[in-house]
Amino acid sequence: MEENLKLPLPEAFLNFLKENCIDPSIYTASDSTPRHVRLKPGNEAELEEIEAEIKCKLEKVNWLPGFYSLPPYVQIANSKPYQDGKIYGIDAASGAAVSVLKVSPGDHVLDLCAAPGAKLCIMLDLLGDLGSVTGVDVARHRLAACRTILQKYSLGDRCRLFVADGTTFSLPPLRVDSVSRSCESAFEEKDDKFREWTSRRPWKERKRAAKAREAKSSQLVAASENPELIFYGRHSGVVGLSKNELYKTMSDLEFSNCGYDKVLVDAECTHDGSVRHIQKFEHWGWRTLQRRVLDAERTDSLTVLQLKLLSNGFRLLKVGGLLVYSTCSLTVAQNEDVVDNFLKENASAELQQIEEANGWPCKSGRIPMTLRFDPLTSQTSGLFVAKFTKRAT
Repeated sequence: MEENLKLPLPEAFLNFLKENCIDPSIYTASDSTPRHVRLKPGNEAELEEIEAEIKCKLEKVNWLPGFYSLPPYVQIANSKPYQDGKIYGIDAASGAAVSVLKVSPGDHVLDLCAAPGAKLCIMLDLLGDLGSVTGVDVARHRLAACRTILQKYSLGDRCRLFVADGTTFSLPPLRVDSVSRSCESAFEEKDDKFREWTSRRPWKERKRAAKAREAKSSQLVAASENPELIFYGRHSGVVGLSKNELYKTMSDLEFSNCGYDKVLVDAECTHDGSVRHIQKFEHWGWRTLQRRVLDAERTDSLTVLQLKLLSNGFRLLKVGGLLVYSTCSLTVAQNEDVVDNFLKENASAELQQIEEANGWPCKSGRIPMTLRFDPLTSQTSGLFVAKFTKRAT
């Protein structure tokens, strides 16, 4: 069973919280902050059976469709409903950030920091049989975990996953019809066309991919190097393309006309808004907290990274599209300050009211029209959310 923090918070962390106007009591609220799961659409009739299997009553989250809460000590990873792909764990605040995007069938969506993958699952559920989702992450092992999750929940049909730096990723969505151009089971070197993806790739291709990864790890990757495609669904638009067609680039003007309809930038951060993450430092050691959360140089480098991610995500957005920026930090530097700097640098960006938040248990951020979730106010993990649209210039 999970417990509250057993030891007093270090003075350096308390000072950090004070500087950022964060209530320290949120870090002792884990016994009253529930876990959340999302019920995979189509399993509503099996709710009672799921409850019996996990030996716990699921309480409906009234303000967020499809979400349920359960006591914080309940573990679902070894339960049959989880292993069978009927439920997946994701905090309600993260689910709310995805709902702000208003993903609908036919949209082409970009998740610029896709790991660990639960948000990808929600987007793909919302797409149905039209549109596509492109997931990008700089960490290959974390993106491979996304691939596993998509396959587990049978949601990868309209998704493609790229190992790439989100600050420089520059591939457009593939706007194709829903009919696959091929039903073969391998990538064919002869005509350089992508055929249906399979984890059982030919030995020669596996060897070539391994050499490419080894080369990347032994030297700096050139900025012009293509992102590594590690998964694509049958109707993601990739099947039937050549490499040249897949990796074609667009100008910023072309992206404004033909870019992504929706972009999510759930940026890397210090994770100080996650109570369960902070609790781990009791075991990792509070000195580790100094390096990972409190170090000024790390925070400065993170805010630079966050602004670059937000700026590039916005560049890839089409005019009239929506972008959501979120972090699980509660600091002003990683949230409102990033938003403020971004708006100063992008005249075509417009911060939008989040209408969905009417009735949500959250607070307004320091910048009007932004939102903040926290354990005391929301009974969720901490999260900051801002929504933008791109105007024609």
